[in-house]
Amino acid sequence: MKADPAVQRRLLDLAEADAELNRVQHRRRSLPELEQIGEAEREVRAKRDELVVAETAFNDIEREIKRLENEVEQVRKREQRDRDLMASGASAKQLEDLEHELETLARRQGILEDEQLEVMEQREALEMNVTKSREALSEAERRLAEVQERRDQALADLEVAHTRTQGERDRIVAELPEGLVALYERIRAKGGIAAGLLQGSRCGACRIELDRTALIEVRDAAADDVVRCEECGAILVRTGENR
Repeated sequence: MKADPAVQRRLLDLAEADAELNRVQHRRRSLPELEQIGEAEREVRAKRDELVVAETAFNDIEREIKRLENEVEQVRKREQRDRDLMASGASAKQLEDLEHELETLARRQGILEDEQLEVMEQREALEMNVTKSREALSEAERRLAEVQERRDQALADLEVAHTRTQGERDRIVAELPEGLVALYERIRAKGGIAAGLLQGSRCGACRIELDRTALIEVRDAAADDVVRCEECGAILVRTGENR
């Protein structure tokens, strides 16, 4: 294949554009924010679990408080009923039984009220745990939102770089002969660098020194011959000093 030396040199610009596109893609995959988001998401999940535990314990104590309140209310109603019976003119035997029951109810009410005080203290501590858990969750969610925003900004910047470089690449390709572009793309499809500058005896694509025989063949080739590295297959772009 033949191509004007100046046209061949444009392949270096094309290779650099492809290298930049690869760098952009690599940066997309390896943004530090991606790992940070994973850590922040795990922290948010952990804080949500902690909040669920705290709220469950708080709801349990609320139900216990409600149960005790109901029991105290029942004892008070029973006490009031007994006192009403006593005031209605009960017999001596009934009065004795009612007085005994009132003593029992008083003891029961005292026990229940002591339990109420205890669970109210527990409720205060558990309510504080819920508040702290909610604050911790809010802080974790804030940190997650911040790192997501940084990721989005980084991706937006990379998208700008990708669009700009892709545009440059498209312009270069439009300037080159179709056959040369097709050869370049076939080489690039194999996963390597498709064009490199011949620097002395070294291929600019694979960085390997050409052996003496290959170097002589390259230097003896016509200026418009499209020559390739025998090691990596890349198009070797020559300048006047290495022909």
